[in-house]
Amino acid sequence: MPSLFEAKKATILQQLAVPVDDYNDLSPKGSIDEGIRTLIDEINALDGLVTTSSCAGRISVFLEGRKKNVPTLETLDDNDPSRATPGGKGGGGTWLFVSHDPIDFSKRPSKHSFFSEFGLQSLGSSDVQYHEQGRRYIHLKFEPMILHLLTASFEHAQRVLSAANTAAFRESGAMGFNSVQGETNPMVAIRSAGFSFDSIIGYQDPSGCNVAFIDEDYLRMMVGLANERFQINSDRILRFRDALHSQYSHASANGSAKPQHVKKGYEDPEVRRQRKRQEGLIRQQSLHNAENTDGNHESDADLGGMFD
Repeated sequence: MPSLFEAKKATILQQLAVPVDDYNDLSPKGSIDEGIRTLIDEINALDGLVTTSSCAGRISVFLEGRKKNVPTLETLDDNDPSRATPGGKGGGGTWLFVSHDPIDFSKRPSKHSFFSEFGLQSLGSSDVQYHEQGRRYIHLKFEPMILHLLTASFEHAQRVLSAANTAAFRESGAMGFNSVQGETNPMVAIRSAGFSFDSIIGYQDPSGCNVAFIDEDYLRMMVGLANERFQINSDRILRFRDALHSQYSHASANGSAKPQHVKKGYEDPEVRRQRKRQEGLIRQQSLHNAENTDGNHESDADLGGMFD
């Protein structure tokens, strides 16, 4: 009888086996990023690992959702889907532009090409740039790769975290330490917030027009900066790939490529000692990451919105 992990992995791989033209998910793009598809396939071919969500990295322009103009104890409801969260998500927030690849400047030679592509208008002479409560701001963002992996054991999770740390994805961490039917299958998130950025470039006025605070030249400069971050991101993805394969090659050489699941109701003392040690290392790494991160790249973690 297959383990819980093996059953989950089989289900995910079955969904990923759908032809590219027929595949669709609930992410803004609706499909798997080409820049990360090879890595996903290689990870899913490894024992004890399966991907559950991913984003290869992206540059985006995002209009915040609707906000409460005068929030009070009586009107403020954190669970109200019609109101945006503090980060601007929800409440009718809208993606004005999303690209999972660097932006080609040669295809946008005109002076106002980015204004047009992002749906922005120039700031009028009578407009003001001070903050108003409830205003919906427009953000230009770069977000590096994020990858969620379900693992078959603490040992598998530790290999992934070691590879992530080697590749400078230092905000990576693991969760899900509870045992179910004798199995513990940690979920590992591979991420790095250190070279992401989020800059407010405009706002939506009362008439519904998206107005830019900055001019086209400044916007083009910021897009160029995002393109440079894409290169850093690509380099780290390759380093993570190589480090993960190295972890598995080392484990195979030491005869531990396929850890056996513990029988229900019994755990060998040596296996328990190793499990406790690995659990402590993972928790220590997660606490360290929590202390040193100042932001998260949001990504769908459910199978219903697998890839972003």
